[in-house]
Amino acid sequence: CRSSVTIKSVFLERTPTGDLELDCHPFPHCVIKNFLGSDTFVENLQRELLGLNFHEKSNDLYKFKQSDDLRKRTEPHIAGLRAALFGPFRSWLGDVLGVKLEPTVDISCAKYEYTDVLLCHDDELEGRRVAFILYLVPPWQSSDGGTLDLYATDGNFQPQSISKSLVPSWNTLVLFEVSPVSFHQVSEVLSQDKCRLSLSGWFHGPSLERPPRHVEPPVPRSPHLPRDETLLLEWVNPIYLDISYQEQIQEEFEDSSEIQLKDFLKEEKFREVGEALRLSQIQWTRRGPPNKRCYEVASLDMPHDMPQCVSACWELLRSESFFLLLSNFTGLRLHYLCPADDDDDDDENKNEEKEKEEQQNTGDEDAPGSSTESPSANANRDKELSTPVCCGELRRWSHGGYTLLHDGEAARAEYALDLVLPFGCADWQTEFGGFTSYVANEEDEELLTVYPEDNSLALVYRDKETLKFVKHVNHKSPSDSAGSSTCRAFYDFSFVYYE
Repeated sequence: CRSSVTIKSVFLERTPTGDLELDCHPFPHCVIKNFLGSDTFVENLQRELLGLNFHEKSNDLYKFKQSDDLRKRTEPHIAGLRAALFGPFRSWLGDVLGVKLEPTVDISCAKYEYTDVLLCHDDELEGRRVAFILYLVPPWQSSDGGTLDLYATDGNFQPQSISKSLVPSWNTLVLFEVSPVSFHQVSEVLSQDKCRLSLSGWFHGPSLERPPRHVEPPVPRSPHLPRDETLLLEWVNPIYLDISYQEQIQEEFEDSSEIQLKDFLKEEKFREVGEALRLSQIQWTRRGPPNKRCYEVASLDMPHDMPQCVSACWELLRSESFFLLLSNFTGLRLHYLCPADDDDDDDENKNEEKEKEEQQNTGDEDAPGSSTESPSANANRDKELSTPVCCGELRRWSHGGYTLLHDGEAARAEYALDLVLPFGCADWQTEFGGFTSYVANEEDEELLTVYPEDNSLALVYRDKETLKFVKHVNHKSPSDSAGSSTCRAFYDFSFVYYE
């Protein structure tokens, strides 16, 4: 092992050296090959690890298998490595960094196999100071996937693009300092017969100072476009324009807060838009940053660059007549012609009574500056006076696309109606990913999954405690192989409507 002085200069002074596999770009990291001196020990360690019970882990951020907790495992080689890492090695590393690292044991084992992935994140959690990964893999190439990708960041400390990829190799240890810019991912494993086995964890100590989190500007919202019912008659399946059928839909929607309306567009209109999306030269732009999302969107600001039928479908979903149709489907107040819900009045009365009780209990009912109206009453009045608005995107989903849950989304969560109308996913299967999951905020509970289905209009009403993500589209997704009728991508119009 090289001297502590050399390694220390790389980590603290951010100066690279050609003598060691140490680098400060895009953030300080260290690669130590042949980390464990005995090949026999490493082979026995691998055997013990593969004998453990592994559990499938899957959410918005990752999909892989993780072992039982290693903190108290008694297998000799697992216990020996744990003692060495969090004993002498921890002390040495603390000296290198000039930081007192705590004796906290934080270590686990992971297996990444075909299509497993860990998407872009920074590892920051209170107490984590240095991350480590020990690879126990067969001969591995970058074409196998499973690389440790390090991201460059911008002036807002947000990840931009992959700056460096580290290919796993047998008995190699990777270390990096956990910081506001330590964004990284484990790229999707593409090999169908290799297992990416690794031990990983963190050395704990005082966290580095973190700058204020960057807040993205809100997505602009717009009121409806002044278009009449002629647009609906031209585009929408006539069954959905029948008043009695709309009442049935609303009854079902009010019971479950979600519904899928199959064959929503007229068949000829759906085919026309689908063909235009697949064959036209639409300009697609990738949306990031990768710690929040990765997919492509079409620019609809310049309609002359867009096929006429695609622009017309976009107008349909923003039109006044469509806002009214959604009101009839859902009972939400998305149009002034939508009748007020009696339940709103009941809720307002209950809130006013509760507010009066609270004022009496605190003795502040007649305090200077206090109002005789409850905040909830004011909120309901604001809701009555507010103009319904929407925002939307035309998205393309292909291999590698996803969205992630993040703090900014949770902070801005509000009552809203989500709409998704997919195209080009006739052969799409659940195992490909690309489906939308709704989850309760700060809980693992999955509330609802919406799978992409051609010409099926999905409507979901969510509250302030409900978040959503699109699952990573993996390598199993269709490709444009010779003789195949499948597309390597599917498309959707994605809108959010607010009362």
